[in-house]
Order: sequence, then C-alpha cells, then structure tokens
Amino acid sequence: MKSDSGSTNSVWTPTAETPRYGPLAEDLQVNVCIVGAGIAGMTTAYLLASEGKSVVVLDDGPVAGGETGRTTAHLASALDDRYFEIERLHGAKGARLAAQSHTAAVDRIERIVAEEKIQCDFERLDGYLFMPPGGAVELLEWELDAAQRAGLHEVKLVPRAPIPTYDTGAALRFPNQAQFHPLKYLTGLARAIERHGGRIFTGSHVESVEGGTPAQAHVRGGRVVDANAVVVATNTPINDRVVVHTKQAPYRTYVIGALVPRGSVHKALYWDTENPYHYVRLQRFSDAHDVLIAGGEDHKTGQAHDTDTRFDRLEEWARRRWPEIDWVEFRWSGQVMEPVDALAFIGRNPGDRNVYIATGDSGNGMTHGTIAGMLLSDLIGGRENPWASLYEPSRKTLRAAPEFARENLNVARQYTHYITRGTAHREQDVAPGHGDVVRRGLQKIAVYRDHNGEIREFSAVCPHLGCIVEWNPTERSWDCPCHGSRFDAHGRVINGPANENLAPADDDEPNRDEPAAS
Repeated sequence: MKSDSGSTNSVWTPTAETPRYGPLAEDLQVNVCIVGAGIAGMTTAYLLASEGKSVVVLDDGPVAGGETGRTTAHLASALDDRYFEIERLHGAKGARLAAQSHTAAVDRIERIVAEEKIQCDFERLDGYLFMPPGGAVELLEWELDAAQRAGLHEVKLVPRAPIPTYDTGAALRFPNQAQFHPLKYLTGLARAIERHGGRIFTGSHVESVEGGTPAQAHVRGGRVVDANAVVVATNTPINDRVVVHTKQAPYRTYVIGALVPRGSVHKALYWDTENPYHYVRLQRFSDAHDVLIAGGEDHKTGQAHDTDTRFDRLEEWARRRWPEIDWVEFRWSGQVMEPVDALAFIGRNPGDRNVYIATGDSGNGMTHGTIAGMLLSDLIGGRENPWASLYEPSRKTLRAAPEFARENLNVARQYTHYITRGTAHREQDVAPGHGDVVRRGLQKIAVYRDHNGEIREFSAVCPHLGCIVEWNPTERSWDCPCHGSRFDAHGRVINGPANENLAPADDDEPNRDEPAAS
C-alpha cells in the first residue's frame, strides 16, 4: 500500500496490504456514519458494529492511508507531555483519568487482537524514559512522583536504560507497555467490522457534515448518508472551521527506520526528554535484521525549510546510542496535532447536534485513537463514561492560557507572508520535481514543476482560513503553516482542516471540481 499523505513511505506500507474498497455509490441510512478510516474511526466503527449498530465508514483514501500509516505505533501509558504537566493542567483527578484511559486503551487493543485473532505483531514490553546528556535527574523524579500519584505504581527509577553501548544515566521504567504493526491491526479491524455487518467505502470524499436529526454526511458526487450520529475522525476536523483549531497546533515529526542485526538491540520502547524529544522502538524486518525505528526533530507544520536534513540529525543521534546500525532503509514524516492542554478532544462537536469528533493525538495517536473508539461508542450508546469530561472538546483549561496565546500568536504571524516576496522570483526558477511560492502582482502562486518540466500553478492561499502554503520538499506537498492543512503537488487536499483543493492560479475560489487525492 502506498501512503496517501506524502511521497515517503513508512516501514509499515511495504510489509502489509490493507483491504481495498470501492466508493460510495448510493444514498444510505444508518445508525452511525464515521468519516475517516484511521485508528480512531476504525476502532469506533468496530466497537459500534460489535454492538449491533449499522455502521458505515467513509474515507477519501485507503484504510490507514493517512497519519495512522505514519505512526511509530508505541502503545503506552507513558505520555509525551509528562504526568506532572497533565496534573498541572487538569489536576490530580485528571492525571489519574489520563493514566486509566491510556492503560485501558492498550488493554482493549490486546483484547481485540486476541478475540479477533489479528496477526499484528502485538507484544508487551517495557518503556524507558531517559535524560539527554547533562540533563537534570530531578525531572525524572518529578515524573516518577506524578506517575505514581496518577496510579501507575509500578513505574520505577532505574540506574540506566538497557542500552549497553550508551550510558543514559538514570531512567524511568514504565512496565507493561506494548507495540504492534498498525496496518496489520487495522486490516484485522476492517475484516471484523465487515463480519459484524459494517460497510467501508474508500475514494469517497466527504464535502460537508451537518448536525441534526438525522445528521448528514455529504459525499462528493451527490451521495448523502443520513445517520443518528456522525463521527468525524479525520486527524483534524474538516467540519469545524475555527473553534477546535485554535486549541491545537500541527507539527511535523520525522522518522528513520535503520536496519540492525536481529537480536542485537534490547527490545523496548525508548523516549528521551530533549526538546524536541526522540522516541525509539524495534520491529522485525527479516530473518537477519530488525528495524530500529527512531523519530523526533519536530517542527511546526509549514514552518521549516530544512526538512531533509532532519533525517540526517536523527541518524546521527541514533548511531551515537546504537552503533549496531548497519544502514537506514526508511525515511518518512508524519503530522501530530498538539492540544494546548496536552490531551485529545473526543466527544460532541461544539455547537452541533449528533456530530462527534476525535482529534488532538498529542504524539500518542494509537492510544488516543483507541480511547476515542471506547468513549464515542459509550456516548453514542447513551452510556456514561468516566473520561468524558476530561476529553470534552468544548472544555476550557485556564492553566493552558499561555500555551493557547503562544500558538495563536504564531498563527497570526503567518499572515504576514501575504506581503513578503515568494521563495522563488519567477516560475522558471523552480527546479524539476520541486515547488516554490511565486509572487505575481498581488497574488501568491504555488508553482510546481514536474520531472518532465511541465509547470502546474495554483493559488497559494489555503482554502481553510487563508494562510499562504509552503512547499514541503520531503513529502512533495503544500503545507499550511497556520492549522496544518496539506495538499499534494497538484493542489489536491490530503489533510484537513481544509476540505477543498487549492484554487486555480487565476481564480480566488477553491478548486472544487477536481477530485481530492485518493
């Protein structure tokens, strides 16, 4: 399976084949319509279909063709934003609920794997959090105390992480974490959804979602799905223009897959506390090699021009700790949505009736996505869930006000790109296989020259809220530096919150006639 959200491919895509489905060809009436076939949407569909509800899943790309196919698939109750920070933002009760929900998500994945007999390389293992060189051990002690207050009593401070060739110094050991192959897992979920009567349609771009009784999903081409509930699980919502997008920020994260001799590296999950931080795990690749998967080097989406060199820095960082590395086989990047208060937004969409959202993975996408399935199936089924208030999308976390202000000031600064010159002076300066933004009078034009020398031009104005897109040379995409919308080299939308293609260069209106990438 080829990725639908960029030109690079992760370690998962050549090692699994997800099932193929056709586009929606008729109007439907169902209990629940789910938009998005990633971990959150497919888990929600599986749990609801298992209850006997009629469920349909719609996606404009293949199953797991978006960010779920770009994860490193850590299944952890150790959270990227640290428990002492979650406790500061959400209080002691909130930290306990966060620990409970992520622990329950890993347990639920394990149970689904067993019950549905999904061959997805699921296994339990320890996780280790360690400091960068010269780091203060006090941070680990704060996190140890906070994690134990949150109910993770088995977390311990150990002398070092199990990396024989590199002394990490003191580390926190989080027992009973897990990992799996995400595409194999979603393939198993897809088969199980079908066995329970659910239906899956790909190549089906949802143009709009309307709340009400019934709620509706309108699909390009004129098809409509009426449902008692619609779930928007599209990494970031395509149905909400402003509210949720002011409370989270998009970041690009980079990953290498380096081959190491099989069995030469201690199998565990690893994280450090650098800024940006790094994360590591192993995956079997062949009889002779494992793949050491190392990620990090994050930056705000659309706000860096050194994307390719970040892979080199990752490799240098990994080789210092694991000299067993033979060579780097895979390089890819992914998009992470960072909420200002560290936890996902899962629940009823603010202001809508019978419409639900799941977004804000905060670097823990596999567990946040599974929590979404568990929580949303309860809400739609009319059951109480103890996590509902913690993940409520309309929540206001006053202690996150500085983070909220900082991220939104960053967005405001991006609008100054209207008055700057383009990154290229003229169309002829754009190299084959690359893109650049060119000023033409008062317009900013996104110019892409393909490898045959043919030039394609679009308005550089993102159809979401009007920021100027930037060229991403790693993924060969146009990325919006405000809220993370992304478009392929030909201007077709591949990631929300924008839900329309870039407009033609001589048109101020979005290009609605061309199909979205699929």
